[in-house]
Amino acid sequence: MGRPPVLPKKKKDGFWLEVRNRGEKSGIVLIRDSYEEMMRSARQYATTKEVIILGEHKDGKKVDSSSEKAERRKAKAKA
Repeated sequence: MGRPPVLPKKKKDGFWLEVRNRGEKSGIVLIRDSYEEMMRSARQYATTKEVIILGEHKDGKKVDSSSEKAERRKAKAKA
């Protein structure tokens, strides 16, 4: 019997946000099923914690919103 193979973990589908104590480098990642639930959690934790919205993930990858894509295009055009 050998050691089991190590596969990379697949990211769960949903809306991701990271909650951490103010001034800390790492925190806890929370996953919510809908945008509204994510925003409700962000508002709840924002009073005492630092909240970073990581966005939506599907099929193990981050889903880019149209506004983020437009900003990247503008940045590439300037460079």
